[in-house]
Amino acid sequence: MRPKEQTKDLIARTALTLFVDQGIDGTTIRDIAAAAGIAEGTLYRHYAGKDALAWELFSKNYTAFARELHRIQAGEVSLRAKLEAMVRQCCAFFDRDPVLFSYLLLAQHGQLQKVTPEMANPVEVVREVLAAGMDRGEIPAGDPDVAAAMVLGIVLQVAVFKIYGRLTQSLTSLAEVLVAATWRVVAG
Repeated sequence: MRPKEQTKDLIARTALTLFVDQGIDGTTIRDIAAAAGIAEGTLYRHYAGKDALAWELFSKNYTAFARELHRIQAGEVSLRAKLEAMVRQCCAFFDRDPVLFSYLLLAQHGQLQKVTPEMANPVEVVREVLAAGMDRGEIPAGDPDVAAAMVLGIVLQVAVFKIYGRLTQSLTSLAEVLVAATWRVVAG
């Protein structure tokens, strides 16, 4: 018999893989239980249902990534160094756990409306860093939401190409190119 946390972790990793491969809507509790090699009742002992499982996986990991981005940029002084640290962290995260990164990226459309203002949010971290850089005159003043969208768009669209097999190299190997591109976009 597996310890409770080990079973919960098995369910989570199995669900992540199926949610990425089949979509949340295309995955059933029965699919998750079968792929994890557990009874459906076991899954329900850990999660109220598929939607609760999908939300927990999203919210827990989305906020953890936001906290990590905040921590990593806080150790840098200049906007350029903060931006570089965050872009490199995104690339490293993708290469370290492409299934989890893919889940967060692909599931956001169905989960973001549940994110509350008090939850740590990676988009808000990037936005705040850029807004502070604008306030300090490191980049031209503008709309920090648009700047954050452009920075994240550069990184995330490359990740989408990687997810769908259009790129074969690691994101980490592309980090320098992505850092330069994001800087050009915000520096004007």
